Amino acid sequence: MGRYLALWEIDNSRVPVDANEWAEMRRRLMAMVEQDMKAGKLKEWGAFFFERRGYAVYEGTEVEVDSMLGQYTPYGIFKVHPVITLDQLMESLQTR
Repeated sequence: MGRYLALWEIDNSRVPVDANEWAEMRRRLMAMVEQDMKAGKLKEWGAFFFERRGYAVYEGTEVEVDSMLGQYTPYGIFKVHPVITLDQLMESLQTR
């Protein structure tokens, strides 16, 4: 099982002009984030202050993470980076 850092941003072309519609869209997206956290695959989530961007840390296989991120289409744009822990890096260094 891998760990992935997903840098996300909202696709501004999908943001409603009406403030109430935008607020409702944000509530729906945040409910999805809460569900992902409860499911245990989303380990950490944050938004950059006063921006429509942020980060998330997922654990799972590539297929699981792709499926979870896919549910945010077409509103989210993601750059995903696999990451390793300090322990994994130390283990890698011991084999050299």
